[in-house]
Amino acid sequence: MSAVLIEKQPPGPFREFWLGFTANRGAFIALIVFAVIALAALLSPLIAPYNPTEQYRDHMLTPPVWADGGSTRFLLGTDELGRDMLSRLLHGGRTSLGIGLAAVTLSLLPGVMLGLLAAFFQRWLSPAIMRVMDIVLALPSLLLAICVITILGPGLINTVIAIAIGALPGYVRLTRAAALAEIGRDYVTASRVAGANVWRLMFITVLPNCMAPLIVNATLSFSSAILETAGLGFLGLGVQAPTPEWGTMLSAARDYITRAPWVVTLPGLTILVTVLAINLMGDGLRDALDPKLKKVA
Repeated sequence: MSAVLIEKQPPGPFREFWLGFTANRGAFIALIVFAVIALAALLSPLIAPYNPTEQYRDHMLTPPVWADGGSTRFLLGTDELGRDMLSRLLHGGRTSLGIGLAAVTLSLLPGVMLGLLAAFFQRWLSPAIMRVMDIVLALPSLLLAICVITILGPGLINTVIAIAIGALPGYVRLTRAAALAEIGRDYVTASRVAGANVWRLMFITVLPNCMAPLIVNATLSFSSAILETAGLGFLGLGVQAPTPEWGTMLSAARDYITRAPWVVTLPGLTILVTVLAINLMGDGLRDALDPKLKKVA
């Protein structure tokens, strides 16, 4: 019998990305953890045992089920107003993750557009755009968010706007730098010679080759947005009570840190685990999308 040699086909783009991502075990575990958190937050109206704003005055500051005095009725205990901590954490995750996603989207889309305009119109449009971005970057993001909220007023929508404004310059500068690196390449010159207009060059030719760093930056900005949302909520400038949100829960519970530590520890740990998972996912995405960082098998 003659041996039949079968040529091994190279993996497709998606499989190559997945292999590169899963090679980072920390990123893969973080993906699973974040998926569980996001799914729990998304399904919070169905799986939360109680209404997050309902108060049980006979069970105020009830410890978690594993602590002395705990009750199986409230697995994670109750807060200072007798509200179920598990229900508030689940619904608070929906609020915090929703604000983070909305803020990233609201800063990513105009940031990419402004970055491309700055790259393709370098003589008259780029200086104006980049000077405005430099002014915004001169202020710390949290301080800028506080200033915006002071002008617009506290609330969920205004929190999203404030965080998005602070994240906008990062996307503009990153998109401009990536687009400038691509504009001089041969395939862009060939498209221009073939008659492609500037809008086609921007969105069809150049932008797809700039997506890898933008995806990584968006992932890391997502975690920053969650932290800023929690910070604004802790200062009383973000989502207002009684809407559950992790930072607001921390702010309301700070007076009970010694008497009832679980009302502070549980929201703090939730923020910590979520942000850590997103950051580890960002590291995995960077390794999988950047050819220079891919490990040689």
